[in-house]
Amino acid sequence: MHDGLENVVAAETVLSDVDGLAGRLVIRGLPLSALAGRVSYEHALGLLWDGFFPALPRDLTRSLGAARAKVFELTSNRFGAASGLAPFDALRMLMGALPDRTDLDTALMIAAAPSVLLPAVLRQAEGKSPVAPEADIGHAADILRMMAGVDAPKAMADGLDTYLVTVSDHGLNASTFTARVVASTQAGLDSSVLAALGALKGPLHGGAPGPVLDMLDVIGTPGQAAGWIDATLARGERLMGFGHRIYRVRDPRADALSAALDRLRSTGNVDATRMALAGAVETAALAALQRHKPDRPLLTNVEFYTALLLEALGFPRDTFTAVFAIGRVGGWIAHSREQALTGKLIRPRSIYVGPEAKEAA
Repeated sequence: MHDGLENVVAAETVLSDVDGLAGRLVIRGLPLSALAGRVSYEHALGLLWDGFFPALPRDLTRSLGAARAKVFELTSNRFGAASGLAPFDALRMLMGALPDRTDLDTALMIAAAPSVLLPAVLRQAEGKSPVAPEADIGHAADILRMMAGVDAPKAMADGLDTYLVTVSDHGLNASTFTARVVASTQAGLDSSVLAALGALKGPLHGGAPGPVLDMLDVIGTPGQAAGWIDATLARGERLMGFGHRIYRVRDPRADALSAALDRLRSTGNVDATRMALAGAVETAALAALQRHKPDRPLLTNVEFYTALLLEALGFPRDTFTAVFAIGRVGGWIAHSREQALTGKLIRPRSIYVGPEAKEAA
């Protein structure tokens, strides 16, 4: 038996290949290094959705922009009902109002929804009016504009674009598998994505980036890093942002986001003191992990640089899982369509290990 379905092949996919031994992520035949920082999220979305929707436009920029506008129109009268909810819970509630079909227009609305709803929820919590989307600009730029109420510097929009592309798909992880299970019943795309959001909410899947910043806050200064890390490992506790269940070498997504952070830093849009602390923590952590656990490859993972990048872009740490969903929703939709088109219901078996049945007296 395979606990947690470890090493069990549950689907064939053309979407992404995760090679943990080589530290490689391939999306639709292209290595992540050919996409992250080089193409827009709209381009990545078109790549992922190719073949799953008839008459898919070559450039989804205008289509996705129009979908953002449509989502705002459909949901703005419900923003008040989401007041007081945590950002992720508000996102799930508001997305429940969307159509549950499988056509391209529905897919575009569902893909656009988190990017519209999260900024609206954040502004409402601050006592500000939500900002309507601008359909004629890029997806990442519009997200930052809807958050701040003003246009963001291009470097920041480019940084968010890189993040969204980087996390758009990553094999058969828990939330993607959940989306495929629901899609296999021939339910609509909204049902599949809402189920995926439920899986993502769990801290073992979507909850690691925020605690990276908590760790940096506790350490405080570069000079405190080595001692704090050694003491933490001596207590048998985990260092947030290091190690991955799949990758046995450096996570390629960490490289993509580190490069995005470097580009952002070169424009002066990153706190230099924060970056110096993060660099000291990473150096000390890698050295300490090698000493404490030399038999285990525990390298910097995507969560470490996710936390630093999203903080630099102005996202509160309690929204990091929701921002992840803004990028991953495109992959969820692609996997849902791929699974539904097989026509096969996902129905694994279980092994009963309970008490033997007793005969009636």
